[in-house]
Amino acid sequence: MTQGLFISFEGIDGAGKSTHIEALAAALRTQGRTVVLTREPGGTPLAEKLRALALNDPMDPLTEALLMFAARRDHLLQVIEPALARSEAVLCDRFTDATFAYQGAGRGFDVGVLDTLEHWVQSVDAVPAPALREPDVTVWFDLDPATAAQRLAGARVPDKFEAQPQAFFARVASGYAARAAADPGRFLRVQAGQSREAVWRELESGLRARGVLA
Repeated sequence: MTQGLFISFEGIDGAGKSTHIEALAAALRTQGRTVVLTREPGGTPLAEKLRALALNDPMDPLTEALLMFAARRDHLLQVIEPALARSEAVLCDRFTDATFAYQGAGRGFDVGVLDTLEHWVQSVDAVPAPALREPDVTVWFDLDPATAAQRLAGARVPDKFEAQPQAFFARVASGYAARAAADPGRFLRVQAGQSREAVWRELESGLRARGVLA
């Protein structure tokens, strides 16, 4: 029986994740997979309300981190875990690595506290303790912050994260690099500064090597 599959997509704003999430969903469906497309923060009615607060309202880093993990807990229980139990493929635009990159590295918030919250929130019945629910594969769209800033310029009215200076995104990128270095088996790093077609080829090749795509 086909097992559930959980893939997260990570990267700084402007890295181009969304296009390739849709392409991967289409590829998995051609292989007979039922695919759930979702995002964080968000994915449930409650989590979408928390998303609107976190992305737009001013708050201190602890409040911001608590909102992210509260949204994640509801998302896990209401969407991700049920889909995995049905042996579906869950493709999620951002997950916990984003919290460590944005609130941890970007905001400079205490990573130890984030570790504690991660263990509280991602301990679920379907995963035997002391393991946590984590993605099977995390695709990291690695992009130079200067290139990301050019892509974002004038694209739309920015939320409070997209409006941050380039130095903030440099810290976020370093946060992603640290997470990838700590868990290289889970991360698939893709050079996101290439053409869209080249990024897809690199992503597709990496997922074939991991047995995700036939």
